[in-house]
Amino acid sequence: MMLLTKSGTELESLPKDLASAIESGRIPGSVIARFLKLQRSAVMRWLMQFAGFRERLLADDLFLAKLAMECGVGVYTKTGAEYERRRENFFNELEVVCADLVMAIIADFMLVYLPARTVSLRPPLALTAGGISKFFHNCPDNAFHIAISGTSYSLLQRLGAIARNGAKLFAVGWHCCYNAFIKAKGAVDKTSEGEVETVPIVSTSVAYGVYMAVSANLRYQVVAGVIEQRFLEPMLHQHKLALSAMCFAVRTGNTFLGSLLWVDYARLIGIQKSN
Repeated sequence: MMLLTKSGTELESLPKDLASAIESGRIPGSVIARFLKLQRSAVMRWLMQFAGFRERLLADDLFLAKLAMECGVGVYTKTGAEYERRRENFFNELEVVCADLVMAIIADFMLVYLPARTVSLRPPLALTAGGISKFFHNCPDNAFHIAISGTSYSLLQRLGAIARNGAKLFAVGWHCCYNAFIKAKGAVDKTSEGEVETVPIVSTSVAYGVYMAVSANLRYQVVAGVIEQRFLEPMLHQHKLALSAMCFAVRTGNTFLGSLLWVDYARLIGIQKSN
């Protein structure tokens, strides 16, 4: 409250969830100081209107940079792969290429957004809410992140974070993969149908959803909650540029590893052939 008074900010002018958390003493002064600092930027001020971005930006001031890194690397590698695959038909099939890129951006966005660590500002659920809803509501967004002072999570709640994000990423993976295949299938010239390898759309989409829920889910939670928060940030917290560069290297390596794991997994379960 002293920080708010010193900055001339009234409690009533803050978002309701943040004001409630401050009144109940659920967040430390460092979070309030970060909020006031972020409010100086017009872009950050606009993003802080949205609860999900507000919780993530208050927990990690490099969240937007990490989001840009992941989506940027994804677009670059996906565009290269599309061109390599299509060559002279690249511009003729530009609509499908764009659809694939949009799906890739959505998947990359969710892979950063969902496992990102947060400052939980969510109010308690109603007393009439079911036990399962209450359990998942009280789970952290990242299973491995360090809880802010005054907050603690049990092992079961941390496992619940993996399960909840896994369910969401399964839906994202299935939807993105299914729609990308439908678009691609519609663009295939019927005259060359015999030359094109038939891809099992539904089984591949389900397999990709499982891959996102298990492999991608765990890898991105470990990157955000262990490698970045527990190792890189304590070492480089005073050197933001070096920290950003290391985060970029780690996330690029994670993306490359994910591509390798997907190919091995797809071949293992038989939805892609090994030459």
